[in-house]
Amino acid sequence: MDVTIYHNPACGTSRNTLAMIRNAGIEPTVVEYLQAPPSRRELEKMIADAGLTVRDVIRQKGTPYEDLGLADPALSDDRLLDAMMEHPILINRPFVVTPIGTRLCRPSELVLDILPDTHKGPFSKEDGEPVLDAEGKRISDV
Repeated sequence: MDVTIYHNPACGTSRNTLAMIRNAGIEPTVVEYLQAPPSRRELEKMIADAGLTVRDVIRQKGTPYEDLGLADPALSDDRLLDAMMEHPILINRPFVVTPIGTRLCRPSELVLDILPDTHKGPFSKEDGEPVLDAEGKRISDV
């Protein structure tokens, strides 16, 4: 299965998402988006395919969001996209693209909605929170 994750290795949610993909027996294409951000067209497509708005995917914490005045509700999607292209840290993560769908995987368990049911046994997040049981089945819905 062709899977791409737009990943930040410094982010626990992104690491957990990547680990769940691998737990399904899939080795994804890993794009460290801070070094190799998606094109504007790719980002617009991911946002649309995930059923989100541009404002839904803009990251506020640990970014220049406030300094750039991006909280202004009057700003257009084009202006927000311009800011994300200039400062990729503003793109929330991780985005995962599979033939089943596209998700912004926050929380990380959302990736399970777009992966085949091929998980290899139990899985717990880095903090110990269980996600999959011994049979590889989801413990709770998100």
